[in-house]
Amino acid sequence: MPSGKPVKRIAIVAHREDPAIAEAMARVTGVAEFAGIEVAGEDGVPDLAVTLGGDGSMLKALRRFLGRGVPVIGVNFGRVGFLTSIAADELEQGLERAFSGDFAVVELPTLELRLGDDTVPAVNDVFATSSTLGRMVELAYAVGGEDLGVLPCDGVICSTPSGSTAYNLSNGGPVLVWGLDAMAITFVAPHSLHVRPLVVPRGRELTITNRTDTGGMVTVLVDGQEAGKLEVGQGFDVGIAEQTSLLATLPERTFFSRYRETFAA
Repeated sequence: MPSGKPVKRIAIVAHREDPAIAEAMARVTGVAEFAGIEVAGEDGVPDLAVTLGGDGSMLKALRRFLGRGVPVIGVNFGRVGFLTSIAADELEQGLERAFSGDFAVVELPTLELRLGDDTVPAVNDVFATSSTLGRMVELAYAVGGEDLGVLPCDGVICSTPSGSTAYNLSNGGPVLVWGLDAMAITFVAPHSLHVRPLVVPRGRELTITNRTDTGGMVTVLVDGQEAGKLEVGQGFDVGIAEQTSLLATLPERTFFSRYRETFAA
């Protein structure tokens, strides 16, 4: 959806120890000051958050502002930067446009992991794998309460559309176009010729249970950070959450333009 509303207050999210990023922060501040825009702290309520970095930095910013109604726009100082919208050498021109309201906001679904007594949001993905490096696990899985069996594998990835172009894609999972309200389920190195990735809609939760007969533990990661471990017989549920993350982008920087530049070249 287009914004059209000029920005009055921004927050800058960046790794300040990087000299190149420190210089870029000064450039962002200069553009903001010239436009009469206040630069607020990350704990405030800005109209727009500007991230300096790659997809990892974007992911952290989207998590930080989740549920706060703040869209996040990225200037790419990373390697891929699929989620970013502005090239590093076009920082001033891109931010001048964004600050004037010339940007669109894409609502991206997030996931909700229920593990024991904890509920954890995920912007990109939830990944379950062996707690022992290189060990296979056996995972029982069900979708929407329907049992689908027990599968020996190296793990399982549950991803959002924004996360589908990350670890999910590198393991042969499907790309989910922005705008889909769905979750991708991709098993890593499944020991079966018949298991294929699944795309499931909102309301169809995935239930995973550790059935590893050797007693191996399973580690559960949310957006790359450990959320907990499963002993044999323990499990978790994951599905599409109510909250959405807000990705700001220049209007011409659509999903398919990025896809073509990043993956189809």
